[in-house]
Amino acid sequence: MNQASRLYHKAMHQSSTSDLDHKVFSCLRRRHWLKPGDRLGVAVSGGADSVALLRSLVELRGELGIVVSAVHFNHTLRGDESEADQAFVKDLAGRYGLELHEARGDVVRRAKEHSLSTETAAREARYEFFWSLIEDSRLDKIATAHTLDDQAETVLLRLMRGTGTRGLGGIHPELTGPAPDRTSRGLIIRPLLHTRRRDIERYLAGLGQRWREDSSNRDLHHTRNRVRKRLIPLLEEDFNPEVVERLADFAEIAQAEEDYWDTEMPQLLTSNPLQISDLMALPLAVRRRFVRAAAPPELQLEFRQIQSILEVAAGTEDDPKTCNLPAGWAVERMEGGIAFVPPKLQEEPRGGIHGPIPGALRLPVPGKVSDPSTLRCFEARRVILADPPTGYNPEHLYAPHALPSELLVRTWRFGDRFWPAHTKAPKKLKELFQTRKIAADLRPTWPVMVAGREGAGEVIWVQGFGSPAHLRPGPGDEEAILLAETVSL
Repeated sequence: MNQASRLYHKAMHQSSTSDLDHKVFSCLRRRHWLKPGDRLGVAVSGGADSVALLRSLVELRGELGIVVSAVHFNHTLRGDESEADQAFVKDLAGRYGLELHEARGDVVRRAKEHSLSTETAAREARYEFFWSLIEDSRLDKIATAHTLDDQAETVLLRLMRGTGTRGLGGIHPELTGPAPDRTSRGLIIRPLLHTRRRDIERYLAGLGQRWREDSSNRDLHHTRNRVRKRLIPLLEEDFNPEVVERLADFAEIAQAEEDYWDTEMPQLLTSNPLQISDLMALPLAVRRRFVRAAAPPELQLEFRQIQSILEVAAGTEDDPKTCNLPAGWAVERMEGGIAFVPPKLQEEPRGGIHGPIPGALRLPVPGKVSDPSTLRCFEARRVILADPPTGYNPEHLYAPHALPSELLVRTWRFGDRFWPAHTKAPKKLKELFQTRKIAADLRPTWPVMVAGREGAGEVIWVQGFGSPAHLRPGPGDEEAILLAETVSL
């Protein structure tokens, strides 16, 4: 019996204070997240969940053969309380001889500058720090203390706000980082994702280990707190005592569904116009996914809009051949197919509003740029994959690490080539326009984005086309960049 197996069987017979160690060890062993010599940082806020995870991994580090350190990000949101949290984590790390990686950020300012909620700004700042530790080779992996309760709360919140199966996948057990070679796996891991919060507090009580309570967790103005303090206890008491576990099971099912469609959809999505005969021969669920995947990234399609598009596709000669969509877009039925028609391009193809872009516009990533002479506006917007916008279209996203810090936006030039996801090699845009039956008088105003100097580099974005396969986010990525033309007001 090897050393790892001896620890496993020993844990089976120890007291309840070691139950969590056993569960963490079993999770790490089952998922093959760690190997001897790994430098593992544990994200510690000072709360019960993260303190328990740190204590458990400190207990297991010898058997796992890893080097454990603590990671703390001070969001500076709660004044003296935030400072006390940081001091607590520093003391805890020192008690066990652990290196502490710490940083702080002005989250309130970040939220205002980027028009984000405080929660989203805090999360972005925190994970930027995490990834920087990995990218700078100070750590190999980071463990966060998301629990089964966090998963259930996330699923309920997204269900109530409205989301598809991607959003209902909730919190993923591992996130692959932005390594250029994409060989690293599970750089951020969540060993407590199948552990209840009550079991964590029982574990800490058995150790005599104190923790910090975040006063904001008691504020019922926050929707998540109301779900945690009111809704879930009500569901457990009046409907199902295991509702948290069942919600977490549903998240795993949704994750598997989305993983499957992320692989299958590029093979189904081949051209625009969409051939009606092919589209209508698909099952309804696939039709809906097909339309969502084929839509330009500027369009955040809702359920009813997708239904309207399918009604146009299924109609007869006497039925409407078009329907209006957000931001001035439309869908038209034409020559046995349907096509997404950009706003106003068909009205003024050679100048004026939405006319050709003079020269090239410099688009920061992320950021926005506009051309006053044509009122065209373009955006590279950060998308949090765990909390996608309504109508989220994974076929039009880019991996942040695959893009330069700046793109050049211009209109199509003769000889431009683009590499669609479903093809084996780049193709001339002229040929792609012909395949998709884009009218010749629209092409001079058709926008593209280029990675390279003076607009002569690789064309990586073309309006209405999906992102190239080699530039897309990989499985488990947490963030992505959405490139789009937006409405200029």
